[in-house]
Amino acid sequence: MAITAAMVKELREMTGAGMMDCKKALNETNGNMDEAVEFLRKNGQAKAEKKASRIAAEGLCTVVVKDDTTAAVVEVNSETDFVAKNETFQSFVKAVAVQAVNSDAKDMDAFMAEAWNEDASKTVNDALVEKVAVIGENLKIRRFEKVVAEHGCVVSYVHGGGRIGVIVDADTDVVNDAVKEAMVNIAMQIAALNPKYVSRDEVSADYIAHEKEILLAQIMNDPKESQKPEKVINGMIEGRISKELKEVCLVDQVYVKAEDGKQTVAKYLDEVSKAVGCTVKVKRFVRFETGEGLEKKQEDFAAEVAAQMNA
Repeated sequence: MAITAAMVKELREMTGAGMMDCKKALNETNGNMDEAVEFLRKNGQAKAEKKASRIAAEGLCTVVVKDDTTAAVVEVNSETDFVAKNETFQSFVKAVAVQAVNSDAKDMDAFMAEAWNEDASKTVNDALVEKVAVIGENLKIRRFEKVVAEHGCVVSYVHGGGRIGVIVDADTDVVNDAVKEAMVNIAMQIAALNPKYVSRDEVSADYIAHEKEILLAQIMNDPKESQKPEKVINGMIEGRISKELKEVCLVDQVYVKAEDGKQTVAKYLDEVSKAVGCTVKVKRFVRFETGEGLEKKQEDFAAEVAAQMNA
């Protein structure tokens, strides 16, 4: 399979690996992108986490909360940052979020076919088409997620003027200002450090097994580390897995506002629970970041890649 400059660019953005390393990985895997990522990881040339969420598309995320128990986050994309800052576009995104928080739709097709809250004679899709005509740029309602608290409350946080939108579902017997403030702090933590799970209980055995396979390959590709005894290698793998889980599991992360720089989110929640007189837990969270997984239009960088490939 012919390896193109665009493929090298994509793999580089996904992994952060060097240009020539990406070209080699694609050649070794006959252009299979997933296998190329694995190749780079096993050779220690890519970070432990795929950089599949290339933040490229413009637009906004926003959150609407209703009655402390229901919230919805939406992402609406535009072609340019200029439009994302436009008041007409921002008002439309807010209206889409209001639509979502009142919607029972289970997927985007159902959502787009719903009657538009601001004019029941139109569908959500009709409203979008009209807004495209007014703004003069392609727009897309990309995704939404609605969260309903079963025992407690929901809180929201929007970062960077709409670059990131977060909802936290708190499980608690007490809902007061102290609990809400604590949950906003947690939402800020989620926006900043992007955990994948609430706790290790959510991490699948398959995920752990796969990460161990990658770590073992990295060790065996290292001339010094590969010569260590099996027991030592296994200990190294367990230590690195534990470190990774502390990064991807919310309650294991160091709390961003910790005065001692050591307190975990779990310890912070224990502190909050003691203060309010009941157990306060994070049941789940949703984090949207504008442009996750979307790719920008090709720019001059592709030509730069092509020139280096042909050198």
